[in-house]
Amino acid sequence: MLYKSCVLAGLAAAHAFQAGAPMPLATQATSTSLQQLSMAAKQVPHGGTLVDLFAPAADRAAIAASADLTIDITERQSCDVELLCNGGLSPLTGFLNEQAYDGVVNDMKLPDGNILGLPIVMDTNDDSIKPGMKLLLRYSGTDMALMTVESKWVPDKPLETVKCYGVGTIEHPGVRMVAMERGKYYIGGSVQGLGVPTREFPCATPKEVREMLPDDADVVAFQCRNPVHRAHYELFTRALDAPNVGDDAVVLVHPTCGPTQEDDIPGAVRHKTYEVLIEETKDTASGKRTKWAYLPYSMHMAGPREAIQHMLIRKNFGCTHFIIGRDMAGSKSSVDGEDFYGAFEAQDFAKKIGPELGVTPVPSLNLVCAMKEGDEFEYMDPDTAKSQGFEVKKLSGTKFRKMLRDGDEIPEWFAFKSVVDVLRAEWK
Repeated sequence: MLYKSCVLAGLAAAHAFQAGAPMPLATQATSTSLQQLSMAAKQVPHGGTLVDLFAPAADRAAIAASADLTIDITERQSCDVELLCNGGLSPLTGFLNEQAYDGVVNDMKLPDGNILGLPIVMDTNDDSIKPGMKLLLRYSGTDMALMTVESKWVPDKPLETVKCYGVGTIEHPGVRMVAMERGKYYIGGSVQGLGVPTREFPCATPKEVREMLPDDADVVAFQCRNPVHRAHYELFTRALDAPNVGDDAVVLVHPTCGPTQEDDIPGAVRHKTYEVLIEETKDTASGKRTKWAYLPYSMHMAGPREAIQHMLIRKNFGCTHFIIGRDMAGSKSSVDGEDFYGAFEAQDFAKKIGPELGVTPVPSLNLVCAMKEGDEFEYMDPDTAKSQGFEVKKLSGTKFRKMLRDGDEIPEWFAFKSVVDVLRAEWK
């Protein structure tokens, strides 16, 4: 496996859970003035409190006017700001300061001992920004938050990438983002929420999602960044029958809507595929046990560490369980196509960290499509299909995309017709 020694070194460092001496952190939810929101789901938020950083509507104009400097942030940064403000990254109340950043990079631990998979930082190239300044964070014309700068430093990016991504090569998309997209400085400090931009995906807050979840049943989260095809659908609906999932559980399908890999299907197209699938399946037995929401999150493709970040965020949205797929949040080398992570590294890591995090990982099922009589098909485990003599159907993603481009008929056993129709119309 490509750069295996670097991957193992990075993961070994991530396993070293030694929090060390307490460190001051103004960006953790320790203030008694924070609003304690009522919980509709049975899952307790990470750190015990679901924070809400949005200022009262009547005060927002004055807060914005108090800024020393207005900076236009990127889409990726806007996702972090939104999740900080709505509580998706509880217990944080702002971007990490230098000491907290060091702790998360090295040990995946905040100063209070809570887990954080990846550091949440604001970056800049502006030499004029100093601690004590107030920055108005604006995205796409929307004033999103006022940040009070408490810490500014030049990060050790090579160390960050090896610890967090397991590798230091820019062939990895997350490493490339840290090295080439982020500015030379990181700045930490508290934020006050002012507004939310209009996105292609309507993103419900953790409080809103919790209100649509049962308060007495398990909630199994499913993360995706691509259209949902038959195998995915079977995977997340059958996860409700896993032995470590309680009766009457529901699944929350929670796709990310922020930046992903360069060659992924655009967000607006993905959103349309989800909406037609919701409509198509809403009256089925599985559809009635499936909830949907969208997450303003930018993918890092950080493998095992990002799997923990996904679990933590979904915990704040009310989920008790999280489906861990093969090579979760993984990526391949842009040079030779080798995987950066092993197929089960994220699953193994989640099993190790899950009990401390308070989220139960549900490994994804290994399902194949078995053709029965005529056009009848069923998804089942490979051994069952083999023992019953069924033909197993396979279609690679590369072949599927070629069939779409060529106008070929896509088999029903592979993809929902409604999803295929959207992809044909919207994506080239």
